Amino acid sequence: MKTMKATAIAPSNIAFTKYWGKREGEENLRLPVNGSISMNLSNMLTTTTVEFNEDFTEDSVILKNEVIGQREKEKVVHHLDRIRLLAKTDSRVRVVTVYNFPIGAGLSSSASGFAALTLAATRAIELKLSQKELSMLARQGSGSACRSIPDGFVEWLDGDSSETSYAVSLFKPDYWDIVDIVVIVNNGRKKVPTTEGMKLAKTSPLFNHRLTNMKNKNILCKKYIEEKKFTAFGELIEAETLEMHSVIMTS
Repeated sequence: MKTMKATAIAPSNIAFTKYWGKREGEENLRLPVNGSISMNLSNMLTTTTVEFNEDFTEDSVILKNEVIGQREKEKVVHHLDRIRLLAKTDSRVRVVTVYNFPIGAGLSSSASGFAALTLAATRAIELKLSQKELSMLARQGSGSACRSIPDGFVEWLDGDSSETSYAVSLFKPDYWDIVDIVVIVNNGRKKVPTTEGMKLAKTSPLFNHRLTNMKNKNILCKKYIEEKKFTAFGELIEAETLEMHSVIMTS
């Protein structure tokens, strides 16, 4: 029996400029229609342990001490298959994941979840990947997961291919002392999952209009963070949030 095991912790993140829409024909690669800028949330964490064992006969996934449903398991196993392909192994896996915040409730649990899964699985199987490669890999599990790989303030480069779409750190966590206050009013899951919402986004008459402004928004967002201009920064991200919600409401 050969066992390979590792544990990783990854944070959720809050997007200042939003990822809402995938490139046509590239949905499986999760290539975004625009770049985005975010900040990692150091107190909203996912801890995942991955164990590869030659004696396992099937993959098992446990979430908060419960075996997850088939649909969720398929997403995790599909991502593990990507990692197995890179590592050239067919060893089955046991995954144990714990979140310290509600999942499926609009708090980017898939971002921290797939980031932690990517880190734990690649470490367990001893794949030597760069941060860029880890970000690209995490993105294929959940788009926003690529932003939970680098630290601090992060930019997701939209790119024009899988190899050019990944996240990079803009500034360290302590560069600017700002916080994101999260108030949880409902622990339940969203009625419309993010994946389904993004599929509908392009039906909105406002979708293309929003995209025309995104590059400039990202430039300004980086500038305001760099210069620590909180008022201008706040006005920009509030307007961006309202624009994204307008797309959602008209989809």
